[in-house]
Amino acid sequence: MTRHNGTVASKGRGKQQQRGRTAPEAVSGQVDGGLAELAPDRERPGAWTLLIDGAPQSHVDLDDPGYLDFAYQRRIGHLIDLVAPARQPLNVVHLGGGAFTLARYTAAGRPRSTQQIVEIDAGLVAFVREHLPLDPQARVRVRAVDARAGLAKIPDGWADLVIADVFDGARTPAHLTSTEFLDDVRRVLTATGWYVANLADGPPLAHLRGQIATAASRFAYLAVAADPVVWRGKRFGNAVMVAADRELPLAEFTRRVASDPHPGRVEHGRALTDFAGGAAPVSDASAQPSPEPPPSVFR
Repeated sequence: MTRHNGTVASKGRGKQQQRGRTAPEAVSGQVDGGLAELAPDRERPGAWTLLIDGAPQSHVDLDDPGYLDFAYQRRIGHLIDLVAPARQPLNVVHLGGGAFTLARYTAAGRPRSTQQIVEIDAGLVAFVREHLPLDPQARVRVRAVDARAGLAKIPDGWADLVIADVFDGARTPAHLTSTEFLDDVRRVLTATGWYVANLADGPPLAHLRGQIATAASRFAYLAVAADPVVWRGKRFGNAVMVAADRELPLAEFTRRVASDPHPGRVEHGRALTDFAGGAAPVSDASAQPSPEPPPSVFR
């Protein structure tokens, strides 16, 4: 298979060979961001975990795209469900592609949605398309460009939802953490649209506090979901933030997050302001990448 960055060394053929096989084999290949691997889920035929240099990036079930295995992806899935009435098509921008898990989820639950995936790693895009092809009926366009450059190409007021799940290795790039970045997100959103971001941080949670302050400086309503141990600063982990200029369905979002297989807690309002603790909004001039996770996170 021709690559943008070297040649794929495959140990299996993923989707193409999994039918009729009880034990599909992993697939690996060099992509722009490192060594990509698709590892089969032994408990769910048709499901795969995408790893880059050993760090889990996405889990996708080709037979059931409505199934979300990673806790942070389930929390984003709840927001995809709640942003508009059930089955209503959406215009969605996905900053960061991974295995296209959330685009597949949206297409399954909201047919006729129009989606744009912006993923800088052209090699990864080709790798995923080859082994985990998108449903040809899904209205999903994939652009292999930088997330902020791709966002700049989206028309004003086009998106009902902008989802940011961008990592360079295991860190969110600095230029996707600033007020200037969020100004362009707001330009792209409809008046009732939502911005959703997957944030990663650990003790002392300075990055998360800064991102809350940054979003609060640009949006009227804000909520963040995370594991209780992450909130307490006891462990590195993911937090899902949603921001909007209209009231959020906090009671239902809180209920869903609390009833997940790995229950989380949603903070909003005064409690979230108190948590941010006077952190200053982040500008392009002061922006830093999210912290490097400790090696134990991926063990």
